[in-house]
Amino acid sequence: MIAAVASFAGLVLRAGFALLLVIRRPRPIHPRGVVLEGEIRWVPRTREFGIAWIDGPPGQTARVTARVSRSIGLPDWLPDIIGLAVRTQSGSAPADLELASTGIGVPGRFLLRPHRFPARATLSTLLPYRGVRGPVLICARTTPSSRVSDDVAVGSAAPHSPWTLRIYAAEPTGLWHVFAEMTLQRSGLADDASLRFDAVRHPLPGTGAYEWTRRLRLPSYRLVQDRPAGAEH
Repeated sequence: MIAAVASFAGLVLRAGFALLLVIRRPRPIHPRGVVLEGEIRWVPRTREFGIAWIDGPPGQTARVTARVSRSIGLPDWLPDIIGLAVRTQSGSAPADLELASTGIGVPGRFLLRPHRFPARATLSTLLPYRGVRGPVLICARTTPSSRVSDDVAVGSAAPHSPWTLRIYAAEPTGLWHVFAEMTLQRSGLADDASLRFDAVRHPLPGTGAYEWTRRLRLPSYRLVQDRPAGAEH
């Protein structure tokens, strides 16, 4: 039953994306963004979640490329759904983490929440990963000591000062546990349409996707991601 509902919802989402592609190319959502680069560092934690990427040894580091964007593409002075996509490497393959602005508690962590400024938002996966111990959510929040000011807007300027976020994991209704910190800064790379993130087809090490999440997300992902960046028809 859940799979059937997810399949129907996935087709509805795909139809919506197809309509958006008629008026907005090549990105129907998150049209404007800023590319960042930095590092993620795993920190001592109070528990493990059975996912290799989360349970990495303290002190381990990895380079990341990221993109912060506004989902609908509204002007900077209006609240919008903030997106933060992060790419690291798993061996020779990319591994992507996609976060969107949500609440922090229950049920707020399953609901999108508009914000004006990325540094004020809680950014979460919204949908759970499948780990060996069950479903796991990931979220990121700006650290209190981060020097990124509230007036940083996606459309006008990415953080020129380092933007530091704590990365947390939780069971769907459980407490959040910090397992890493990530520091990002503006990259010299342009916001090229060829930079595309796909958390389903580029999973984090040790994660899986529930069948219902794949059915929900893949139709629209394939529609957008499999198109050449310059395709018009």
